[in-house]
Amino acid sequence: MKDLDKLFGKYGIDQLTNGCSTGNNWFGSGEVIESLSPVDGKLIREVSCGSKKDFDDIIKISKKAFDDFRKIPAPKRGELVRQFGNKLREEKELLGTLVSYEMGKSYQEGLGEVQEMIDICDFAVGLSRQLHGLTMHSERPTHRMYEQYHPLGLIGIISAFNFPVAVWSWNVALAWVCGNVTIWKPSEKTPLCSIICQKLISEVFKENNIPEGVSCLINGDYKIGELLSESKNIPLLSATGSTRMGKIVAEKVGARLGKTLLELGGNNAIIVTPDADLKMTIMGTVFGAVGTCGQRCTSTRRLIVHEKVYEKVKDALVKAYSQIRIGDPLDANIHVGPLIDLDSVKSYQKALSQIEKEGGNWLVKGGVLSGNQYDSGCYVKPVIAEVDHSLKIVHTETFAPILYLIKYSGDIKNAIKIQNEVDQGLSSAIMTNNLKDAELFLSHWGSDCGIANVNIGTSGAEIGGAFGGEKDTGGGRESGSDAWKIYMRRQTNTINFSSELPLAQGIKFELE
Repeated sequence: MKDLDKLFGKYGIDQLTNGCSTGNNWFGSGEVIESLSPVDGKLIREVSCGSKKDFDDIIKISKKAFDDFRKIPAPKRGELVRQFGNKLREEKELLGTLVSYEMGKSYQEGLGEVQEMIDICDFAVGLSRQLHGLTMHSERPTHRMYEQYHPLGLIGIISAFNFPVAVWSWNVALAWVCGNVTIWKPSEKTPLCSIICQKLISEVFKENNIPEGVSCLINGDYKIGELLSESKNIPLLSATGSTRMGKIVAEKVGARLGKTLLELGGNNAIIVTPDADLKMTIMGTVFGAVGTCGQRCTSTRRLIVHEKVYEKVKDALVKAYSQIRIGDPLDANIHVGPLIDLDSVKSYQKALSQIEKEGGNWLVKGGVLSGNQYDSGCYVKPVIAEVDHSLKIVHTETFAPILYLIKYSGDIKNAIKIQNEVDQGLSSAIMTNNLKDAELFLSHWGSDCGIANVNIGTSGAEIGGAFGGEKDTGGGRESGSDAWKIYMRRQTNTINFSSELPLAQGIKFELE
């Protein structure tokens, strides 16, 4: 592709390129992996990954960088992030194209992901002047108490293929303004996106005389993830991926009493009440179910519809699916691109077989597409299955465009019970014009998810709010609100400005 050749030429990405970096220093003494585009199945580039030695070298350089970087005032660290945001603005179209081509999401979603990076940079710049603590009154006279926050040190980041750049940016923008340095292990399915991002931030740091090691990159497979999990030099490991992966990370990091920020699986539902706006419901459901070919952690998996409007919603949904255009995601007229790889296609096919085995009824049948425009073998049809909510497959997250249509009767409490019965607790939504139902859904006996929306879908979170979920989703929070606090250590301080030494709780302790 001409656009990508332009991007790769500008940043020195050769046919075989190094996938590890401490800034302007690039290397990679591990195995070589291929970046294959799910769009056409073609090899984009080969990437040399990191080894145990590379990892150890990165740790040493990062530790030295942290000693210097944390001394820079937070607003000046924010200025670095502001400049990074401007670099992203300059390269938005080209980076968005790479995200689309290497990952397979639509070009519009690729642009949206880069915009999300820009947005979190803007958020972090403001945050750099607001890293506030608390003051409180002491029970002891002439004493003052307060809390303050300090950087943790080396922050490890494991990101997933479905958002190859945005999730990294959520972490680093906050981590850097908080005074930390970062080590990133991206998905081995999207290594080139990570290399371009590292090239961009390295330019900013070089222009500002920031030492090597503040932003580090190490491409590789699960073995690199294990090194990050087991290293006592990394006080916080942020990991995005499957619940299975998250449990392994949590166990390894917990064994050394480290901290984790986990963003794991989602099995998200939209509840549709009798008085929901039908047009809004269909639009929110279709985008949530087929956007990114169903490969978002916030993708809509279940549509829980009241029996009074069930047939009407079903008919409208089937009609809407007949209009979905599948193909090259770089074509602006296309709604749905490919799955990430052939392994994902196998998981999709396995799920379809399981739906039939468990008695699901097809409203829109699936299958793998073939023909010249689908040469990669990664293009599949979005499907809708009419099911009972208790089916085992319904409780399993399949990273593919599979939507389960579920009927409920009675009041909103029955729908909420169905929604909450799965193990994951990431995103949820209700479509309703009934104020009582909306408020009940948002109450503490309503949705048990980290995200609960009214009259919008389950996907498309803004960076201003904290992002994350409960239960098997891992409990982590990233991006907005006060998510920055996890990247810092809290310290309580007490200052005695008298010549006496009174003790707390009125304890008397005197010496002759």
